[in-house]
Amino acid sequence: MNNVMKIDGHQAVIVFDPEIEMFRGEFVGLNGGADFYALDVAGLQREGALSLALFLKTCEEQGIEPLKNFSGKFVLRVPPAIHEAAALAAAASGKSLNQWMTELLETSLRAAHDNSYALAA
Repeated sequence: MNNVMKIDGHQAVIVFDPEIEMFRGEFVGLNGGADFYALDVAGLQREGALSLALFLKTCEEQGIEPLKNFSGKFVLRVPPAIHEAAALAAAASGKSLNQWMTELLETSLRAAHDNSYALAA
């Protein structure tokens, strides 16, 4: 996936900050903020590893679980017409709206990650 870098087994989203003319990385899936800045890929990898190590060390010292716990539930707000159309499409497929949306999300995630996205069981 574009703009995602894996550092020491953790994923970080990378964006360019034009105000400071540097790349900014921010780890996702953590129970707090761990961001880093650099001018190039090598710098992002180095600074990301330092930021992650500091974050994990701080969590350990304070007895905090470093990884975010995802419940599998989230609220999605859409216009009523989209809700109705999705419910109809799900019913026409013989699926619940939840099943239909889960399959649609899985398909979209795989496509967005060039078929390299591995869904956790």
